[in-house]
Amino acid sequence: MNERIKEIALECIVEYPSTQHWVFNNAEFEKFVGMVVKECANAVLSVPSYYKDYRSQIEEAVIHDCARAVEELNWIEP
Repeated sequence: MNERIKEIALECIVEYPSTQHWVFNNAEFEKFVGMVVKECANAVLSVPSYYKDYRSQIEEAVIHDCARAVEELNWIEP
């Protein structure tokens, strides 16, 4: 498993059982999913611009639109 995912999970879990299985309650799971989504959006935002002209503005706008779309997805069903 990705180390960052493990770090995020450990930040969310109130109790970590001695077994090697992740156990989340609803609030912990929602926090975990939210943090993973933020991490994905930040990864999109960290993509560097490759153009040195007007295309960089277009590229930057698309990157921000993609990150916003990831963050706005309804990840948790009520």
